[in-house]
This record gives sequence, structure tokens and C-alpha cells, in this order.
Amino acid sequence: MKRLLPTARKPVLPDALLVAERRVPLEVREHPTARRIVLRIAPGGVGVRLTVPRRTARATILDFLERHRGWVEERLGPEPEIVASGARLPFRGGTLLIAHDPARRLARLDPPLAEGEPWILHVGGEAAHTGRRVADALKREARRDLEAAVERHAGALGLRPRAISLKDTTSRWGSCTADRRLSFSWRIVMAPPFVLDYLVAHEMAHLREMNHGPRFWALCRTLCPGMDAGRNWLRAEGSGLHAWRFSSDPAQKAL
Repeated sequence: MKRLLPTARKPVLPDALLVAERRVPLEVREHPTARRIVLRIAPGGVGVRLTVPRRTARATILDFLERHRGWVEERLGPEPEIVASGARLPFRGGTLLIAHDPARRLARLDPPLAEGEPWILHVGGEAAHTGRRVADALKREARRDLEAAVERHAGALGLRPRAISLKDTTSRWGSCTADRRLSFSWRIVMAPPFVLDYLVAHEMAHLREMNHGPRFWALCRTLCPGMDAGRNWLRAEGSGLHAWRFSSDPAQKAL
């Protein structure tokens, strides 16, 4: 009778990397047309993304990650800040100070008392839920600003979207579907107003031109003459808005 040898266990891919004592979420995606492994840092340094060819061996992926650990560490930037009482976030071109009061029931946003002073967001409830309550308040303010900008550009364009939704995407700041539904990242409210205005003009222009051809850009510039400043700001500074974490949940596994 033949003796069966134990089968070697396949290495398990972690869902996070341990880089300089910091746990960084890891996402591995197989792509049918990929010819090689591609490594990217998510906006704001909130994660590491790998695109790999189909049927890439796990051992190969782990070896690739280990060989590029130094590259990842150099490009991650500072560790994302967890939003808590006393935090100062970028907001509408200024600063938003978070003030937590456990006895408070409803959040309240106070405008700056003078030029250079911060906005102050008062939130209540348990301290552990401060980040979530701040995110909820930012979403409300983002919807208010986005809807106002959409209405303004709709008047100039003569078209209105069917619906507006808010998301927390890292791959794009906005989108427009063929059936005229607009979607925006609510974090855009943390950017200066001229940036939000450009983003809305960009997506509104897609209601007429579902492309990025010359006519699209001409229309976008008509809606937003200062579009270059908004587009350049997003390219240079946009990733920093993703560096704020509104939850303190740690990654469970790390390499």
C-alpha cells in the first residue's frame, strides 16, 4: 500500500502589508489581459493594489511584494490620520476643526468667526463614533454644495441630470452615465470651492458630450472658465483628501 505524502499548502495572500510597522490594506486583482504584475499605491496612501495576470502563483505574488517593499515604503507618504476630536481637516478651501461633546444630539457646523479662523463642526455621541459622525456631516455639506453647483451649470447648459449620488471612491472624483445620472465623491467638499465647481462642470458637460474630445473640453471651459486651476489642483492635491480615515478599524492580516 502506497503511503500518501502530505500535500504542500499554498501560501495565503494577506489582505494587508506590514510596512515600517504600519498595516496597509492590500488588494490583488487578476486581469485577463495583464502580461505582468503591476503595483500601485492607492490615492492618499490608503492601500496597495496589485494587478496580476490570470493564474499567477501566490508564491510569485508574495516574492514580488517582498522585493518591492522598499518601493512601497518610499511612496506611501505619511500614515493616514484618523478623524477624532481636535482634528483639523481641509474644508472648502479652509480648515475644519472637530469638536466632540458626548452630550450633543445633533451635529452643528459653525462658520469661521474671522478670516483665517477654522470652521468648527460640533458632534456628539460616543467618541469611538466621532469619525462616522464627521463623515455624515461632510456628506450633507457636500450634497448641498454639489446640488447648488449642478443647478447653476444646468441653467447654462439647458440640461439637468436624472439623479445625483455620493460615493467614497478613490479611482475617480465623479462620473456620468448614459442615462444622465451623476455620481461624486463626497470628499470633494474638503477641496476649495473652485475645485468642486470644476468637477461639477466636467460631469455636467458629459450630459451633452459623453467623451473627452475637443467639443467636450470646449463646453467644459464655457461652463467653468477657470477649469485649469480646478483640474490642476485635483491632480496635485486630490490624493491628500483620501489620507483621512473616518474609521479606526485595523486590517486583520499583514505580510
